[in-house]
Amino acid sequence: MWLVIVGVLLILLKFADVSPVAGWSWLWVLSPLVGAAIWWVWADSSGYTQRKAMQRMDEKKEERRQRALEAIGQADPRKRKK
Repeated sequence: MWLVIVGVLLILLKFADVSPVAGWSWLWVLSPLVGAAIWWVWADSSGYTQRKAMQRMDEKKEERRQRALEAIGQADPRKRKK
């Protein structure tokens, strides 16, 4: 995500003729967007994206489980949030 933000900012600076970006080659200005595309291809092909989504889902399920246990008074006091 950061690469996309940096890429968009560089494009805006290039169009606005803000120094020093105005003098840069378009290759350098667009390189963060190329980096973002490479990252997304790798993340999708390696399964990284799916693993992260499953991890977030598991964390949400555990939080719901803990809230339900606290609601009925069966929560483990060692697992309570500080």
